[in-house]
Amino acid sequence: MTGTGQFLIGRFGAVTLCAALFFWCGVGLAAEPVTNGEGALLAKHSAIKARLEKNQFGAPIFLESTESHGSVRVDMYGVFSYPFDVVRDALQSPANWCDISPLHINIKACTSKSGAEQSQLTLYSGRKHYQPPSDAYPLKLRFRVVSQQPRYLHLSLDADDGPLRTKDHRITLQAAPLDSRRSFLRFSYTYSHGPVARMAIKSYFSTLGRDKVGFSVVGGKGGKQYYIAGVRGAIERNTVRYYLALQTYMDTLKYPESRRFEQRISRWYDLTARYQRQLKEMEKADYLAGKRLERANQLALQKSEGR
Repeated sequence: MTGTGQFLIGRFGAVTLCAALFFWCGVGLAAEPVTNGEGALLAKHSAIKARLEKNQFGAPIFLESTESHGSVRVDMYGVFSYPFDVVRDALQSPANWCDISPLHINIKACTSKSGAEQSQLTLYSGRKHYQPPSDAYPLKLRFRVVSQQPRYLHLSLDADDGPLRTKDHRITLQAAPLDSRRSFLRFSYTYSHGPVARMAIKSYFSTLGRDKVGFSVVGGKGGKQYYIAGVRGAIERNTVRYYLALQTYMDTLKYPESRRFEQRISRWYDLTARYQRQLKEMEKADYLAGKRLERANQLALQKSEGR
């Protein structure tokens, strides 16, 4: 391993770096075209409508993923039972993403900074159990509203550099109204890695991650079907976790602000608990206790940054 790789693993720990790696690695892609975004998104809804109504999630959710040499892409589509203007107003705020992101089991804190031309999120990713942000990996993401129209929203979160020399991280969210009460969303998560990351990945999946699987069902020898494993399975799990965080955020806006945090962490855990084979990592009491401590750290961190 290179000196840089040894320094990173020595400083943050192999488990923390793997967690950061699998949550935040993105593939270096050109910016997606936004021409006729609403039409393209609604055409996708028509194409997958039957799969949204009947699938392995038992919910109006559809996931598809692809893998090529050194890269994985996961696209997740779903129907939110909220008017488009409610979804748009909630998700276009970078500060709100600091209520969404830390629901994920590996996100230890989030801070936001809004500017006239560009906003920024700093996400601290680490292991599944409680961890102070000082022990997690900080990733600074540019938060951009790529397109905001009366019937269409396109957001992008991207960074040039990440853990283990990864590059060009990107998350994309698109939304459009289906009718006056429902919205259709696409959440895209992309990933690629170089030689340093490849070494860490190989070590992770030969030890701690050897029994972990994703959601896609693939065929093997003799026609036997099984859940996808490896990097593709890891990215699928994290994409679903993040999508459920978005759903949780929308579902808990109905509560008074003073009660929302407790409602959110409980709701997110319950949603992920439906998929125990893929997503269960700890008992609910442990998750709630850790998130309460991490929330206090996040508020202090945001205050110390003067924002």
